[in-house]
This record gives sequence, C-alpha cells and structure tokens, in this order.
Amino acid sequence: MRQKELRIALVCYGGVSLAIYMHGVTKEIWKLARASRSFHDGAPPADGVQGVYRDLLEHVETAHELKLRVLPDILSGASAGGINAVFLAQAIHSGQSLEPLTDLWLDVADVEKLLDPDARPLWKFAKFWAQPIAWWLLKQPGNAVSESVAPETRSEVRRKVSRFIRGRWFEPPFSGAGFSALLNKALETMSEIPPESPLLPPGHPIDLFVTATDFHGYLELLRLNSPALVQESEHRMPIDFSATVPFENGHDLAERLELIFAARATASFPGAFPPLKVEEIDNLAARKEREWTGRQAFLDRVMPVHVKAGSTAHVALIDGSVLVNAPFGGAIQALHGRPSQREVDRRFVYIDPSPDGFGTPEDRLDRPIGFFKAIFGSLSTIPRQQPIRDNLEVLGQQTREADRMRSIVNALRPEVERNVERLFGRTLFFDKPTPRRLKAWRNRAQQSAAEGAGFAFHSYAQTKFAGIVDNLAQLVRDASPGPVSGDVQPIAHRLRVTLEEGGLSSLIDAAGGASDEAIAFFRAHDLGFRVRRLRLLSRRLARDWEADPDISDAALEQARKAIFDILSLYFARSGAKQLGEGFAKLAERVMDEPGALLDWLCQARLLPEVDDQAEEMLAAALEQMPKNLRRRMLLTYLGFPYYDIATLPLLRNEGLTEFDPIKVDRISPDDALSIRDGGTRATLRGTELYNFGAFFSRAYRENDYLWGRLHGAERLIDLICSTSENTIDQSKARDFKRRAFLAVLDEEQDRLTASPDLVDGLRSEVLQNFADD
Repeated sequence: MRQKELRIALVCYGGVSLAIYMHGVTKEIWKLARASRSFHDGAPPADGVQGVYRDLLEHVETAHELKLRVLPDILSGASAGGINAVFLAQAIHSGQSLEPLTDLWLDVADVEKLLDPDARPLWKFAKFWAQPIAWWLLKQPGNAVSESVAPETRSEVRRKVSRFIRGRWFEPPFSGAGFSALLNKALETMSEIPPESPLLPPGHPIDLFVTATDFHGYLELLRLNSPALVQESEHRMPIDFSATVPFENGHDLAERLELIFAARATASFPGAFPPLKVEEIDNLAARKEREWTGRQAFLDRVMPVHVKAGSTAHVALIDGSVLVNAPFGGAIQALHGRPSQREVDRRFVYIDPSPDGFGTPEDRLDRPIGFFKAIFGSLSTIPRQQPIRDNLEVLGQQTREADRMRSIVNALRPEVERNVERLFGRTLFFDKPTPRRLKAWRNRAQQSAAEGAGFAFHSYAQTKFAGIVDNLAQLVRDASPGPVSGDVQPIAHRLRVTLEEGGLSSLIDAAGGASDEAIAFFRAHDLGFRVRRLRLLSRRLARDWEADPDISDAALEQARKAIFDILSLYFARSGAKQLGEGFAKLAERVMDEPGALLDWLCQARLLPEVDDQAEEMLAAALEQMPKNLRRRMLLTYLGFPYYDIATLPLLRNEGLTEFDPIKVDRISPDDALSIRDGGTRATLRGTELYNFGAFFSRAYRENDYLWGRLHGAERLIDLICSTSENTIDQSKARDFKRRAFLAVLDEEQDRLTASPDLVDGLRSEVLQNFADD
C-alpha cells in the first residue's frame, strides 16, 4: 500500500470579527486531523463530520491504494487569524479539544462584553453632546447601519453602536487586560476536557508564527556601499514557537502566558484595543498566581534588541496585520530541516474570509471617497489587502527547482549506477555491508566522484564550503540575540577568514580532489551533505521503488523507518536550540573568538561519530532487506556524491528543506460554492461595519461560524481528493460533501439558536442543491 503525508502549512489572514468564520474553518481542520489520527491508529471511527472524513480516507485507501495521513504541522497567522492559529497549534500539540472555544467565541466576542468597564456610558443621557454623531451614524437617510446591516438585526446593532459611541472617547474602548483574561480563560477551558493523543506523530516538529507590530520600533543596521552602515527603523516583531510533538498528551505547546502574549499582541487592532505591554501579561500572571518561569528567555528571543537596550517595559505591540496581513514568510522558513519518512504532499493553505475586501471593484469605484474613508483606507484597508504574489512566486520557484532537480537526478541515474558498479564490481552486492565496509566504500566513492568531476569539482567544493559557512553564521545569529546578530554576512566573513587562516585557503589538492584540510572541515561541519544523501534515499523509497511489484510493502516500510531514524540523528544537531547554552555564549563573542566557536561546534556535534552510528543502523537495515532492494539502496547511497557534485551548485540552499513541489490552496467563501453562489457577500455577516459586524450581533457570529465550518469542510474534501494522483470520481466527491454538510448542520442544530431558521434553512439548501445526486 502506497503511503503519503498531506502536510498542511496553514496561513490565517487578519479580518477583525471574521475571526469567528476562521474559527469555523480551523475547527474543520482539527476534526480532519483527528479523523486521520484515528484512521492510522486503527481506532473506531467517530460520529458526525469526523466520521465522514474517516470514510473519505478509507475510500482513498481502498479505491486508490493510497494510505493518506493529514498533518497540519505549520501554522501562521496575523490579527484575528493569529488567535486562531495559536489555539489550533495548542490543540494539535497537546491533544486538547477546540470544542469549548466555540461557545466562548459565540458568547464573549460581543462589543458589550469586550468594552472596558471604564469605557461604558454610566447612564442613558451620558455624553448628550454625542447624540448628533449617533443620529448621523444610526438614523440619517443612507446611514451606515441601514446600508450595511440586515433589517432583522438593525435594532440590536443600533442599540450597541449607540452605547459604543457614547462610551469613552480618545482612548481604546476595548479592554486589553480583559482581552488577555479571555484568552487565558480559553486556554484553561481547553485544558479542562481530558485530552486525546496529539494530532501529529511523536517527534514530529510543529511550528507556530504570529505577527505583531512594534509601534515605536527599533533601529537596525543596514550595510550599503556608501555610507557603509546606516540605521533604519524596524517595526515588524514576529513571535514564533517551535516544538516536537511529545509521546504523552496534555502538554502545552509553550508556556501558557507566552501563548496569551502572542495572541493578544497579534490582535491588538489599532484604536480598538490598547497596545500590549509586557506589564499586562505580568499583571495577569500575578492575578492568576502563576509564575512565568521562562519570561526572560522568551523576551530574549522575541525582542532581543529591546532586552539589550533595557527598554522592554516601553515596548508597545499593535495588530500584526498592520504590516503583515498574510504571514507566509514564517511558514516558508519553517520548511527548513523538516524530516520526512515517506512521500510528502506539501500544501500551503491560506484562509481569506473576504478576498474582495469591502466589496467588488465595481462597487468601490461607484462610491465617492469621503474624508474618513480616505483616512481609514490609507491607514488600514490598503496595506491589509495587498496580494500575496511575492510569497507565491517564492513557493513557485522552489517547486520549479524541485522538479528540475528531480529531472536531473533521473537523467543521471543510469550513468551514476554504471560508475558505481565499475568502481566496486559485482562483489559489492554479495558482500555483507558491515559498518566498516560501508565507511570504506563511502570514502572510495566520494574520492572517485571528485576525481572524475574534473574542473566541475572546484565549483562544487566552493559552493559547499560557502553554504556551510553561511549556515554556521545563521546558527550564530539564531543563538545570539542583539544588534550584532542582525546581519549574517559579517559573521560569515569572520568565520571564512578564520578558516582560511587555519589552512583552508585552498580546497583542492594536486590530484584535483579535496585537500586534507577540506576533507577534515567537511567531515566536521558538512551536515547538509549527510541530510541530502538520506533524503535522496527516502525519495527513492517513496516514489521510485514503491511501484515495483518485486519489492514488498513491508520491506519498503521497514527501510523508510530506518532512514527516518538515521535522519533524526542529524536533525538533532541542526538547530541552534539543540546546541545548548554554551553555544549561545560563544555566539555572542563570535567576532572576537570565532575559532573557539568552531572548535566548540566540532565537539558539540561530533558528526564523524554520528556517521559511525548512522552506518551501524544502515548496515543493520540493509541486512534485513531483500537483495534487490539492498542493491538499489547501495547504488543510491554510494552514488550520491556523483549526484551532489552535479546538482548542488544549482541549488539555492543546502538541501535542508523538504525541497519537494509545493502547492498552494485557498479557503474562502468565493471558493466553496456547492451550497450557495455569491461568495463572501452572499454568506458572511461579519463584513458589515468594516468587518466589525459580528461583534455587534450573536446572530451574525453564529452565521459566520457555521459558514466557516461548511466552507472548511468543502475545501478540505477538495484538498484530499486532489492529493490522490488517481482522480476521485466527482460524483463520489459530491456525495462526501453532502454528507459532511449535513453532519455539520446536525452537530450545530442545538447550539445555533439566535436565528431560528439558520440551520434548517441551510439544510434545505443542501438537500435542494444535491437533490439530483
């Protein structure tokens, strides 16, 4: 049975009260991941929509001979999307439930509950001088409420808007401390339900990124031709969390106060909430009598410049979507160094509740631009609606390079295998591949490939050397907070000069191969070569040999597990976090003591010793393999230097990413039209009042949450169907969608009661649209 992992990097846009719609979508992703986990664990299927997802995965297995596992392992968000990314990441890592969050969204995300107590009008005639403004907004012909709010909720919205206007002016109306308390309550509520198993396999990495904006900013050094150094203000402040999934359930992704910090910072909508200051989280910890044990380490990581300047108390963080509303960058960076045991279908999935902004371009052109509209648009709307073309081009380029590398490797394969067979003769494949023999064969193959490459080996050696030095400089920057770590190039230059002074002025010996000094350096620091070689083996096991009827599925699975276990040895030495506090201290002094840092790295990583352990594991695995698979593994393992010499100079990185084709999918009302045409404007209500609409009406919140679940279900079924190379019959896909829609409506029947006809009306639409199926 062919196996594949559908890995989802989820990117959640900002959208103010459309956060409730995104909660509905992320809840479906959570349910799909739960169905996938139970499917692979052999657990009994669940009821409801989760059971429909389980049936779909079983159908893909039986009808298309593909066992698919869904792994949402990278989550990124801004503003309202950032909050949803935080909660989903916590649920995936800990095994906790997202169900309690739904009631909190529906009950608490209301303007009257979000208002700061000090901002509420004390009596009916408070701020009587504000009545003309309230009348203009609420009662004048063509007013904002009449134009943008549905008739059945206008009285509720008018009452809440009037109260809102007559509240506190010239200060944010919503409570920052109250917001933090609500986020804390949400996380506590999640933890009160007994957790299940984490939704990712043990040891699998999970990454969370949210964006925040440093209002005051800080100065960073930029290197120019002239002047050599300039200072520029930087306002972006990403907040990231990385972890590996534990074997046990119930473990938080990070310190809970830090998750609250991230969610509160990214959603500090300008003017609505006060900026977040560290003091607010400190006060929350004091009120809850909770010790923030990792406080200093967190601040060192998130705001290193401010820590060094002693100004953390003055940092004011506002909404992350002010600068980065579509946070693809962090998710793309997280691809670096992710292990893979089998074939991976990597998807970047982004949730965009309102692709057309505040209406179609034609509608916007017909309306005059007023005074306040121009100010609001220049300060918020325009930067928040910029397209993601640049991000998609980066992903597209990586996909094109992956395809090109695969084509080159496939074209080289016959010649490489002939060279390996000529070099070792047929005895190679009859001798028992002991660790000692593997090491000797590996060294001989590398020397032969270098000598046979001729002048091309010079370029390869220089490319490899430069890539290793750049990666070491990046490690230093990651480990050493502060202004010195802002620019990688000076660090890389300092390391390069030190290495050249130590004997690496030339990488090539008289015979045209690597010099002794270069070999020693590569053995000590060339982590990328080891990972690229093992990745080639894993790709061959996943794509090239899986269709061979002469190799059993059990043998392939056992080989994949062995390669994954060996890869884990090297991944454990790939990041700055794994190198300990000693490396961090040396990293801060790298410009003064680069030699000490390099020596420490050699002793901390001990890559030659890891190689010995890896080859013991590989030899043991080869011994268990059938002869035809063992032969192919050895041809690939020993032939890798030939491939690497030909392809590395063409790569833009050291091959430490998944480096497989990446596809991008969107989830939005405009893409899910099986129930109702018209997209956002025909389905969502939170877009009213400049995307604040759902904060003024529970009926709106229930509507948007339910549509989020329905749209999420439709698009996730599309996603699963598209990952199967054998196209799933459209009538079968529609049947799964119909079942999923009805299951969602059944699950929400008793919860969503603010609009009596909401669930029943949508059920009628589903049955009518699928009546002919």
